[in-house]
Amino acid sequence: MLLITMPGLCPASGAAAAKRQPRPAQTGTAASSKTARATAARERNAVAQARRWMARMTLRDRVAQLVMTACYGDSPSVRSREYRDFKSQITDLKVGGLIVLNRVRDGAVQRAEPHATAAFLNRMQRLAKTPLIVGVDFEHGAAMRMVRTTQFPFAMAFGAANDLEATRALGAATAREARAMGIHWIFAPDADVNNNPDNPIINIRSFGENPQAVAAQVKAFIEGAHSDPANSVLVTAKHFPGHGDTDTDTHMNLGRVTASRERLEQVEFVPFKAAIEAGVDSIMTAHLAVPALEPEEKPATVSKNVLTGVLRDELGFKGLVCTDALDMQGVTKMYGPGETAVRALEAGADLLLLPADAREAVRAVVAAVKDGRLTKARVDASVLKLLTAKARLGLQRKRLVDVEAVPDALDSPEDQELATRVAEKAVTLVRNENGLVPLAKPERACWFVLSGGRFSAQGRDFTDAVRRSAKGAFVTMLDPTLPTSEFDSLAAKAQTSCDAVVVSAYVLVAAYAGNMSLPGNYPAFVNKLTDSGKPVVFVALGNPYLLRAFPKVNAYLATFSTAVPSEAAAVRAITGEIGINGKLPVTIPGFAHIGDGLTTAAKTAAQ
Repeated sequence: MLLITMPGLCPASGAAAAKRQPRPAQTGTAASSKTARATAARERNAVAQARRWMARMTLRDRVAQLVMTACYGDSPSVRSREYRDFKSQITDLKVGGLIVLNRVRDGAVQRAEPHATAAFLNRMQRLAKTPLIVGVDFEHGAAMRMVRTTQFPFAMAFGAANDLEATRALGAATAREARAMGIHWIFAPDADVNNNPDNPIINIRSFGENPQAVAAQVKAFIEGAHSDPANSVLVTAKHFPGHGDTDTDTHMNLGRVTASRERLEQVEFVPFKAAIEAGVDSIMTAHLAVPALEPEEKPATVSKNVLTGVLRDELGFKGLVCTDALDMQGVTKMYGPGETAVRALEAGADLLLLPADAREAVRAVVAAVKDGRLTKARVDASVLKLLTAKARLGLQRKRLVDVEAVPDALDSPEDQELATRVAEKAVTLVRNENGLVPLAKPERACWFVLSGGRFSAQGRDFTDAVRRSAKGAFVTMLDPTLPTSEFDSLAAKAQTSCDAVVVSAYVLVAAYAGNMSLPGNYPAFVNKLTDSGKPVVFVALGNPYLLRAFPKVNAYLATFSTAVPSEAAAVRAITGEIGINGKLPVTIPGFAHIGDGLTTAAKTAAQ
C-alpha cells in the first residue's frame, strides 16, 4: 500500500500507525454475509413487533386482523352514516386492513382523487389501535383507481411491447404512487396465462399467452416494485392456480379449468414459479374448480389440496396467501360468508379479502376455533404473518402520509414518457390489405368511435387525437343504444362521403359483464360498413380477439389497452406519424399466431 503523508504531518510509526491503516475492502462474500445478517436482524425485529401487537389482542381481535374490507378512496364527512360505518369497522370490529375500490354510479366507474384517498386513509389509521394495511389492485398503475395519475397501458400492451425494462419501471412507479397515498399492498401483477380467447375477465389484464414470456414480465414487475426500499410495498401474483383458461367470470359463477396436471405444470404454474423465485410477497387465489388438483367441485380458494398441497408444499411458497374477493359469486353461491372464511383458512389462506359480511366472517372463524374445527395455532400463524408484514413495511414507526407531498410522487414526466413509449411500441398491425395503413389521406376518412355509451368517457381522447392528426376529418362518438336508423344514416354517409372508414372499438374487461363482445347495435353497424365496399380499418382498443367477429375488415390493429396513451398511439399509427412494430402476445384463432405483426414506417414529410 502507498502511504501518503499529508502536509504538515509526520508519518506515524509503530502501533499508532497500524491502528490508522485503512481496512481492506470487504470481499463479495463478506459483504453479502453482512447484508444477510442485517436482513435477518430486521426480520427478527419485525417478528418481535408483531408478537407485541398480538399480545394485546383477544382471539376475536386476532381473527379480525385477517380481514380486509372495502373503502372507496373518497373522504366522507364524519357526520355521515358512511363514515360511522367505516369507523365501526376499525374501532369495533378492528379489521386488519382496507382495500381501495371504485364506486360505480349509473354504470360509470368513478375513480378516486389521490389527496382525498390519502386524507381518508390517514383518518382511518388514526382510529386504528393496530396499524392498518391498505391494498389496491393497481394492475396498470394508480390510474386503475385514481384520477390525476399516469395512465399506463394495460399489462398485455407491455407484453406486446416486449420491453422488460419498461415493465420494471412500471413496477417501481406503481410502488411509489401507492406509498405516497398510504397504500402498502399491490394486488398485481396478473400472472395468468391468457390462453383462452373467450376469457371474459382476464384478457388484457394478462401479459399474454406464452408462459415463459408472461413469467419474464411478472418477474420484471416484481423486481421494479421491490427496487426502492423507501417505497416498500407488498406485491401479489394472481390468480393461482391460473385463471387464463376459463370462459367464466368468477364474479358471477364458479369457473373451471379442465387442463391436465401436466399442462398446468407446463403453462399455468410457470409464471407463479417465477414470481416465487423473484420474492413475491403474496399470491392470490382463484375461485376456480380445477379437477386435476382438487377432485371435489369447489373453488381453489377453499381447497387445501391447491393452497397447501400444491402452492405451499410443492411449489414451496412461504409468503402470504390472500383470497380473491370473497363477495364474488364464484364462492358465495356455494357457501355463506362465515363458512367461506372458515374454509379458506382451513385450505391455507392468510388474508380474507372482502368477505360478503365481515362481521359474520369473524364470528364464524372465532366459533370454529372454539368448537375445535380450527386450531388457535392455525389462526395465530396467519395473524403473525400479516402483522410481521406490517412491521416490515415500517407501519409501527410511520402509518400516516404527508398529504401535501402526494402530487410530487404522481404523474411525473418520466412516467408519462414511459406510458407513451410502451403504448406506441405495443400497437400491432394484424391485417393490412393493399397497404391501407397508414391512411393516404386521414382527413378524408370517416372515423367512428364506438364508445361505452353516454355514461362512458371512452373515446373522448381518441376523438381529440383524430382532430389533431387528421384536421377536418369527420369523427363522431357513438352509443350502442342508438336506433338502427341513425346507424344506417352514418353508414350511408361513409359510403358517399369518405375514402375510408376507421372504427375504434372499446371492449374492456369488466366484472359481471360476462363477455367481451361489442354491445348493442355496434356489431350490425360494423358489418354494414364492411359490406359497403369502403375499406375499413378496425382498431381494437381492449379485447384483441375481436377480429374473429369481424373477419371482413381490411385492416386490423390492436392496442391491448384503452388507456389514453394507447388511444393516441393508435391514431398516430393510422395517420403515419409513427411506424408500427408490435407483435401479438396472443393467438387470434383462425387469423393470426402469437408473434405475428406487420410493420410499417412513419410517413416522411414529403408524403
